[in-house]
Amino acid sequence: QVQLVESGGGSVQAGGSLRLSCAASEDTSSSYCQAWFRQAPGKEREGVAAVVSDGSTNYADSVKGRFTISRDTFKNTLYLQMNSLKPEDTGMYYCARGQFCSGYVLDLPSLFNYWGQGTQVTVSS
Repeated sequence: QVQLVESGGGSVQAGGSLRLSCAASEDTSSSYCQAWFRQAPGKEREGVAAVVSDGSTNYADSVKGRFTISRDTFKNTLYLQMNSLKPEDTGMYYCARGQFCSGYVLDLPSLFNYWGQGTQVTVSS
C-alpha cells in the first residue's frame, strides 16, 4: 500500500508563494500518473495540475502560468510550486498517484488510486 504525505501548506497573503511536497512511501516510477487536486469549503474537488506517463503536464486554466508541477523520482517526491497566489486558491490540497495515463486527466480523479491526507493552503487578501 503506497502512502502519500503532503507538506508545505500554510497561510500567505495574496501574491505570495508556497511550494507543496508529496512524499511517497515507495519508489515512484516516472511513468506513473501523478497529480494535485484541491477542495475548497463547500465546493467540489478539482484537479489543479498533473504529470502524465510521458512527462507531459496538465494545468487547470485557473492556475496556468502561476503553478508548476514537478517530480523528483530519486526522492519519490512530487512538488507543486505555487506563485502569485490568490484568495480563490484557498483549499485543502491533495496529491494523488495512479498507474499509467495519458492526455488530460484533471477531470478523471478515478484514475488515481492513491491519495494523501491533504495540506491546507489559505490565501488572504
